[in-house]
Amino acid sequence: MKLVDVAKRRVLLDRRRFSLGLPMAVGATSLQAVPTANAASDEKAPIVTHYRTATIDGIKIFYREAGPPDAPVVLLLHGFPTSSHMFRNLIPELADRYRVIAPDYPGYGQSDMPDRATFSYTFDRFGELVGGLLDQIGVKRYAMYVMDYGAPVGWRLALKNPERITALIVQNGNAYDEGLKEFWDPIKAYWSDHSDEHRKALYVLVAPETTKFQYTDGVSDVSRIDPDNWVHDQALLDRPGNAEIQMDLFYDYRTNVPLYPAVQAYFRKHQPPTLIVWGKNDKIFPPDGAYPYKRDLPEVEFHLIDTGHFALEDKADEMVPLIRDFLRRKIQS
Repeated sequence: MKLVDVAKRRVLLDRRRFSLGLPMAVGATSLQAVPTANAASDEKAPIVTHYRTATIDGIKIFYREAGPPDAPVVLLLHGFPTSSHMFRNLIPELADRYRVIAPDYPGYGQSDMPDRATFSYTFDRFGELVGGLLDQIGVKRYAMYVMDYGAPVGWRLALKNPERITALIVQNGNAYDEGLKEFWDPIKAYWSDHSDEHRKALYVLVAPETTKFQYTDGVSDVSRIDPDNWVHDQALLDRPGNAEIQMDLFYDYRTNVPLYPAVQAYFRKHQPPTLIVWGKNDKIFPPDGAYPYKRDLPEVEFHLIDTGHFALEDKADEMVPLIRDFLRRKIQS
């Protein structure tokens, strides 16, 4: 049997095992039968996630960490308006074979939320702090999972130290002009003049109905989405001063667009192994932004998933087997 056929069968088997609540298959490329009730030895040991903090440049950065300390590292970079909370289910699915690290940016999750008067909420600063965290905890090389805001944070890390990146997993994270469609028009209007009028028009993006929309729009079976997601995110958005932080970041997002040519040049030069697992019904980052990766990464493994923005919330049973198979083949374990 060809190895490519074996890999495909492994993905299908892992997807079936995930849907049944069974542990993922681990080990070499040979396939094994689905375990029976007597195959307890095949079960993964329970995964322990640690909830840690580190102080970087005087800012407390919270991060989740799991997996063997000497294993290959997978860095998970979250989007807006969430935090490392978005990876709570993915972490234990990877940590049997990888050291998984998922930080919260300042102003998100459990990290510090410093005053805007003394701290610049920019993607440059986020990249510096995440990079500082990795240095402090001794991470030299890593695969990156980037989603939404995680993409511009991750691209800054890759441009600064391209030799450190072992692989990329991209889920609704933009690197091309084509990915900024109608949803972005009010934000682009704010970029054009930085006016109070255009800033105020964006407050709807931190309203409860919009937070819920990000989780449910484009999802065929909303019963698969845990409502605690938008309750959790909204509670953090509603902290005094946080809405203004989000407006600052909407404005700073403009700095990502002129960075795209450098990111694309990085793709072409270094050809990092890349997996696309993209929610194709997402109105914020539609698939128009996914296809251009194929121009610069001809070996990209490309999957459009029938869901919306936060694809892991309802399609983990499809995505986890793809991610595990990709990492198994592309990075040393």
